Amino acid sequence: MTAALPQSIHLANSEATLELGRKLAQTLPPNSVILLEGDLGAGKTTFVRGLAIGLGINEPILSPTFTLINEYVEGRLPLYHFDLYRLESTETAELFPETYWEGIEVDPGITAIEWAQRLPYKPPSYLNLQLEHTPTGERQATLMFIGLDNIAFAMSNE
Repeated sequence: MTAALPQSIHLANSEATLELGRKLAQTLPPNSVILLEGDLGAGKTTFVRGLAIGLGINEPILSPTFTLINEYVEGRLPLYHFDLYRLESTETAELFPETYWEGIEVDPGITAIEWAQRLPYKPPSYLNLQLEHTPTGERQATLMFIGLDNIAFAMSNE
């Protein structure tokens, strides 16, 4: 497994967070996994909304806090949006997230998992996206590409 150096991106506002998701969605291949981490209100769902826009999904993107998984299948690739906020690590395994990131029982798509630190295991390749508030009220995104060097290269050349 290869890991590219972390990339930090300053996000001035929620529109910049949305735009990061939109741009990234245009480079992701099927079966890509994005593991999202950050405090409440850090922009995880806003980022996923950007992914949906970049994939051509027109449905409203809502955080699946109570439904756990939302599936959006109308775009260039399906988007599978998990929210693990209300679950313990042992409970997340019961969702069988690998069926989504491996495309076993669903069409290959993009799997975005909020509160990914609650996963008991990770896929072999993924993008880890840490979103943080800065002292000035803006956001900082730190991207770590694990086994996705080609995407890391594409993002670094924009």
